[in-house]
Amino acid sequence: MSHCYAVIHPTAVLHPKAKLDSSVRVGPYAVIDEGLEIGPNCIVGPHVYLTGRTTIGAHNRFFAGCVIGEAPQDLKYKDEPTGLRIGDHNVFREHVTVHRSNNVSENTVIGSHNFLMQHSQVAHNALLSDYVIVAGGALLAGHVSVAERAFISGNCLVHQFVRVGALVLMQGGSAISKDLPPYTMARGHNGICGLNTVGLRRAGLAAAERLELKKLYHALFRNGLNLRAALLAAQGSFQSAPARLMLEFIASAKRGVCSDVGSDEAANGDEDIAENRE
Repeated sequence: MSHCYAVIHPTAVLHPKAKLDSSVRVGPYAVIDEGLEIGPNCIVGPHVYLTGRTTIGAHNRFFAGCVIGEAPQDLKYKDEPTGLRIGDHNVFREHVTVHRSNNVSENTVIGSHNFLMQHSQVAHNALLSDYVIVAGGALLAGHVSVAERAFISGNCLVHQFVRVGALVLMQGGSAISKDLPPYTMARGHNGICGLNTVGLRRAGLAAAERLELKKLYHALFRNGLNLRAALLAAQGSFQSAPARLMLEFIASAKRGVCSDVGSDEAANGDEDIAENRE
Protein backbone atom coordinates (compact mmCIF):
# COMPACT_ATOMS: atom_id res chain seq x y z
CA MET A 1 0.00 0.00 0.00
CA SER A 2 1.06 3.56 -0.60
CA HIS A 3 -0.38 6.95 0.26
CA CYS A 4 0.92 8.52 -2.97
CA TYR A 5 -2.51 8.68 -4.60
CA ALA A 6 -4.78 8.81 -1.55
CA VAL A 7 -7.02 11.88 -1.19
CA ILE A 8 -5.27 13.77 1.59
CA HIS A 9 -6.14 17.25 2.78
CA PRO A 10 -3.11 19.55 2.55
CA THR A 11 -3.23 20.31 6.29
CA ALA A 12 -3.06 16.63 7.28
CA VAL A 13 0.26 15.31 8.64
CA LEU A 14 1.34 11.85 7.48
CA HIS A 15 4.53 10.10 8.43
CA PRO A 16 6.37 9.09 5.23
CA LYS A 17 6.44 5.46 6.39
CA ALA A 18 2.70 5.23 7.03
CA LYS A 19 1.01 2.81 4.61
CA LEU A 20 -2.31 3.94 3.19
CA ASP A 21 -4.34 2.33 0.45
CA SER A 22 -4.82 4.59 -2.56
CA SER A 23 -8.56 4.84 -1.87
CA VAL A 24 -8.17 6.26 1.66
CA ARG A 25 -9.44 9.80 2.32
CA VAL A 26 -7.84 11.94 5.03
CA GLY A 27 -9.45 15.12 6.32
CA PRO A 28 -8.08 18.43 7.60
CA TYR A 29 -5.53 18.43 10.42
CA ALA A 30 -5.53 14.66 10.82
CA VAL A 31 -2.26 13.13 12.04
CA ILE A 32 -1.16 9.66 10.96
CA ASP A 33 2.00 8.23 12.52
CA GLU A 34 4.65 5.85 11.26
CA GLY A 35 3.20 2.53 12.42
CA LEU A 36 -0.10 2.82 10.58
CA GLU A 37 -1.43 0.51 7.89
CA ILE A 38 -4.83 1.57 6.54
CA GLY A 39 -6.84 -0.56 4.13
CA PRO A 40 -9.16 0.34 1.25
CA ASN A 41 -11.98 2.87 1.38
CA CYS A 42 -11.33 4.18 4.87
CA ILE A 43 -12.28 7.75 5.76
CA VAL A 44 -10.21 9.63 8.33
CA GLY A 45 -12.06 12.75 9.47
CA PRO A 46 -10.74 16.11 10.66
CA HIS A 47 -8.46 16.26 13.70
CA VAL A 48 -8.22 12.47 13.97
CA TYR A 49 -5.01 11.10 15.49
CA LEU A 50 -3.92 7.60 14.41
CA THR A 51 -0.81 6.28 16.11
CA GLY A 52 0.91 3.18 17.49
CA ARG A 53 1.54 -0.10 15.71
CA THR A 54 -1.97 -0.02 14.28
CA THR A 55 -3.43 -2.07 11.44
CA ILE A 56 -6.79 -0.96 10.04
CA GLY A 57 -8.85 -2.98 7.58
CA ALA A 58 -11.27 -1.80 4.90
CA HIS A 59 -14.27 0.55 4.95
CA ASN A 60 -13.66 2.04 8.39
CA ARG A 61 -14.72 5.60 9.19
CA PHE A 62 -13.19 7.82 11.86
CA PHE A 63 -15.15 10.95 12.74
CA ALA A 64 -13.74 14.21 14.07
CA GLY A 65 -11.41 14.09 17.04
CA CYS A 66 -10.90 10.34 17.39
CA VAL A 67 -7.68 9.18 19.05
CA ILE A 68 -6.90 5.65 17.90
CA GLY A 69 -3.86 3.60 18.93
CA GLU A 70 -2.50 5.93 21.60
CA ALA A 71 -0.46 4.51 24.52
CA PRO A 72 -2.34 2.54 27.18
CA GLN A 73 -3.29 4.26 30.42
CA ASP A 74 -1.36 1.71 32.46
CA LEU A 75 1.39 2.58 34.94
CA LYS A 76 3.22 -0.65 34.05
CA TYR A 77 3.55 0.38 30.40
CA LYS A 78 7.13 1.33 29.43
CA ASP A 79 6.81 2.81 25.92
CA GLU A 80 7.00 -0.53 24.10
CA PRO A 81 5.87 -0.62 20.43
CA THR A 82 2.54 -2.29 21.21
CA GLY A 83 -0.33 -2.87 18.84
CA LEU A 84 -3.95 -2.35 17.85
CA ARG A 85 -5.75 -4.35 15.17
CA ILE A 86 -9.01 -3.14 13.60
CA GLY A 87 -11.15 -5.15 11.17
CA ASP A 88 -13.56 -3.90 8.50
CA HIS A 89 -16.69 -1.72 8.32
CA ASN A 90 -16.34 -0.11 11.73
CA VAL A 91 -17.59 3.37 12.65
CA PHE A 92 -15.79 5.49 15.26
CA ARG A 93 -17.83 8.59 16.05
CA GLU A 94 -16.64 11.90 17.48
CA HIS A 95 -13.84 11.75 20.08
CA VAL A 96 -13.79 7.97 20.46
CA THR A 97 -10.56 6.69 22.05
CA VAL A 98 -9.10 3.22 21.51
CA HIS A 99 -5.78 2.42 23.18
CA ARG A 100 -3.17 -0.02 22.00
CA SER A 101 -2.12 -2.95 24.20
CA ASN A 102 0.20 -2.74 27.19
CA ASN A 103 2.61 -5.46 25.99
CA VAL A 104 4.09 -6.59 22.70
CA SER A 105 2.76 -10.16 22.94
CA GLU A 106 -0.87 -9.21 22.29
CA ASN A 107 -2.95 -6.51 20.63
CA THR A 108 -6.03 -4.54 21.43
CA VAL A 109 -8.52 -5.93 18.89
CA ILE A 110 -11.61 -4.38 17.31
CA GLY A 111 -13.44 -6.81 15.03
CA SER A 112 -15.75 -5.83 12.17
CA HIS A 113 -19.08 -4.03 11.76
CA ASN A 114 -18.85 -2.35 15.15
CA PHE A 115 -20.34 1.06 15.95
CA LEU A 116 -18.63 3.13 18.66
CA MET A 117 -20.55 6.31 19.47
CA GLN A 118 -19.26 9.67 20.67
CA HIS A 119 -16.85 9.88 23.62
CA SER A 120 -16.80 6.13 24.22
CA GLN A 121 -13.53 4.45 25.19
CA VAL A 122 -11.97 1.06 24.58
CA ALA A 123 -8.92 0.57 26.78
CA HIS A 124 -5.75 -1.49 26.31
CA ASN A 125 -5.86 -5.21 25.53
CA ALA A 126 -9.62 -5.17 25.06
CA LEU A 127 -11.27 -7.47 22.55
CA LEU A 128 -14.44 -6.47 20.71
CA SER A 129 -15.98 -9.10 18.48
CA ASP A 130 -18.31 -8.20 15.59
CA TYR A 131 -21.54 -6.15 15.34
CA VAL A 132 -21.01 -4.60 18.78
CA ILE A 133 -22.59 -1.23 19.60
CA VAL A 134 -20.96 0.96 22.25
CA ALA A 135 -23.09 4.04 22.90
CA GLY A 136 -21.99 7.52 23.91
CA GLY A 137 -19.85 7.87 27.02
CA ALA A 138 -19.53 4.13 27.68
CA LEU A 139 -16.16 3.09 29.08
CA LEU A 140 -14.58 -0.34 28.57
CA ALA A 141 -11.56 -0.90 30.81
CA GLY A 142 -8.42 -2.88 30.09
CA HIS A 143 -8.60 -6.57 29.08
CA VAL A 144 -12.39 -6.47 28.66
CA SER A 145 -13.84 -8.87 26.09
CA VAL A 146 -17.16 -8.19 24.36
CA ALA A 147 -18.85 -10.92 22.32
CA GLU A 148 -20.79 -10.45 19.09
CA ARG A 149 -23.90 -8.27 18.87
CA ALA A 150 -23.61 -6.89 22.38
CA PHE A 151 -25.30 -3.52 22.93
CA ILE A 152 -23.63 -1.34 25.56
CA SER A 153 -25.83 1.70 26.21
CA GLY A 154 -24.84 5.24 27.07
CA ASN A 155 -22.56 5.92 30.05
CA CYS A 156 -22.16 2.25 30.94
CA LEU A 157 -19.04 1.13 32.81
CA VAL A 158 -17.27 -2.20 32.32
CA HIS A 159 -14.53 -3.10 34.81
CA GLN A 160 -11.16 -4.50 33.71
CA PHE A 161 -10.97 -8.21 32.79
CA VAL A 162 -14.77 -8.52 32.65
CA ARG A 163 -16.40 -10.61 29.90
CA VAL A 164 -19.55 -9.35 28.18
CA GLY A 165 -21.51 -12.14 26.51
CA ALA A 166 -23.13 -12.35 23.10
CA LEU A 167 -26.35 -10.45 22.40
CA VAL A 168 -26.47 -8.77 25.81
CA LEU A 169 -28.06 -5.40 26.41
CA MET A 170 -26.59 -3.13 29.07
CA GLN A 171 -29.20 -0.56 30.08
CA GLY A 172 -28.06 3.05 30.19
CA GLY A 173 -25.78 3.91 33.09
CA SER A 174 -25.34 0.33 34.27
CA ALA A 175 -21.98 -0.80 35.63
CA ILE A 176 -20.48 -4.27 35.88
CA SER A 177 -17.42 -5.69 37.60
CA LYS A 178 -18.56 -9.30 37.10
CA ASP A 179 -19.12 -11.30 33.92
CA LEU A 180 -22.36 -10.56 32.07
CA PRO A 181 -23.90 -13.80 30.69
CA PRO A 182 -24.94 -14.05 27.03
CA TYR A 183 -28.45 -12.93 26.05
CA THR A 184 -29.16 -11.08 29.31
CA MET A 185 -29.95 -7.45 30.18
CA ALA A 186 -27.78 -5.57 32.66
CA ARG A 187 -29.38 -3.13 35.09
CA GLY A 188 -27.79 -1.06 37.83
CA HIS A 189 -24.63 -2.38 39.48
CA ASN A 190 -23.79 -6.02 38.68
CA GLY A 191 -27.47 -6.77 38.13
CA ILE A 192 -29.36 -8.55 35.38
CA CYS A 193 -33.10 -8.29 34.83
CA GLY A 194 -34.03 -11.00 32.34
CA LEU A 195 -33.28 -11.82 28.74
CA ASN A 196 -32.70 -9.43 25.85
CA THR A 197 -35.73 -10.87 24.06
CA VAL A 198 -35.95 -8.13 21.44
CA GLY A 199 -32.29 -8.65 20.55
CA LEU A 200 -32.78 -12.42 20.38
CA ARG A 201 -35.66 -12.07 17.92
CA ARG A 202 -33.77 -9.58 15.78
CA ALA A 203 -30.79 -11.95 15.69
CA GLY A 204 -33.00 -14.68 14.29
CA LEU A 205 -33.12 -17.11 17.20
CA ALA A 206 -36.05 -19.48 16.81
CA ALA A 207 -38.98 -19.23 19.22
CA ALA A 208 -38.11 -22.65 20.65
CA GLU A 209 -34.55 -21.52 21.36
CA ARG A 210 -35.79 -18.35 23.05
CA LEU A 211 -38.22 -20.33 25.16
CA GLU A 212 -35.48 -22.70 26.28
CA LEU A 213 -33.27 -19.73 27.19
CA LYS A 214 -36.14 -18.31 29.27
CA LYS A 215 -36.46 -21.61 31.13
CA LEU A 216 -32.69 -21.77 31.61
CA TYR A 217 -32.61 -18.22 32.94
CA HIS A 218 -35.24 -19.07 35.55
CA ALA A 219 -33.41 -22.30 36.44
CA LEU A 220 -30.14 -20.46 36.97
CA PHE A 221 -31.21 -17.17 38.53
CA ARG A 222 -34.75 -17.46 39.93
CA ASN A 223 -35.11 -20.89 41.50
CA GLY A 224 -33.68 -20.05 44.93
CA LEU A 225 -30.47 -22.07 44.53
CA ASN A 226 -27.01 -20.57 44.62
CA LEU A 227 -25.56 -20.23 41.14
CA ARG A 228 -23.08 -23.11 41.45
CA ALA A 229 -25.81 -25.56 42.49
CA ALA A 230 -28.20 -24.23 39.85
CA LEU A 231 -25.54 -24.60 37.17
CA LEU A 232 -24.88 -28.23 38.10
CA ALA A 233 -28.60 -28.98 38.10
CA ALA A 234 -29.07 -27.41 34.67
CA GLN A 235 -26.09 -28.97 32.90
CA GLY A 236 -27.94 -32.02 31.57
CA SER A 237 -31.33 -30.46 30.96
CA PHE A 238 -30.68 -27.87 28.23
CA GLN A 239 -29.34 -28.87 24.84
CA SER A 240 -29.85 -26.06 22.32
CA ALA A 241 -26.72 -24.26 21.11
CA PRO A 242 -27.68 -20.90 22.74
CA ALA A 243 -28.42 -22.61 26.06
CA ARG A 244 -25.13 -24.50 25.97
CA LEU A 245 -23.30 -21.25 25.25
CA MET A 246 -24.82 -19.62 28.33
CA LEU A 247 -23.99 -22.63 30.50
CA GLU A 248 -20.39 -22.77 29.28
CA PHE A 249 -19.95 -19.03 29.75
CA ILE A 250 -21.12 -19.18 33.37
CA ALA A 251 -19.10 -22.31 34.11
CA SER A 252 -15.91 -20.60 32.91
CA ALA A 253 -16.43 -17.35 34.85
CA LYS A 254 -13.48 -16.31 37.01
CA ARG A 255 -14.74 -12.95 38.29
CA GLY A 256 -18.20 -14.09 39.31
CA VAL A 257 -21.43 -13.53 37.38
CA CYS A 258 -23.96 -10.71 37.55
CA SER A 259 -27.04 -11.66 39.58
CA ASP A 260 -30.76 -11.27 38.95
CA VAL A 261 -32.47 -8.18 40.34
CA GLY A 262 -35.99 -8.93 39.09
CA SER A 263 -37.90 -7.37 36.19
CA ASP A 264 -41.02 -7.48 34.08
CA GLU A 265 -39.28 -9.95 31.80
CA ALA A 266 -42.22 -12.37 32.18
CA ALA A 267 -44.21 -10.32 29.66
CA ASN A 268 -41.52 -10.87 27.06
CA GLY A 269 -41.41 -14.52 27.99
CA ASP A 270 -45.17 -14.88 27.47
CA GLU A 271 -44.73 -13.42 24.00
CA ASP A 272 -42.09 -16.05 23.27
CA ILE A 273 -44.46 -18.79 24.44
CA ALA A 274 -47.18 -17.46 22.14
CA GLU A 275 -44.79 -17.42 19.22
CA ASN A 276 -43.69 -20.97 19.99
CA ARG A 277 -47.30 -22.15 19.90
CA GLU A 278 -47.70 -20.61 16.47
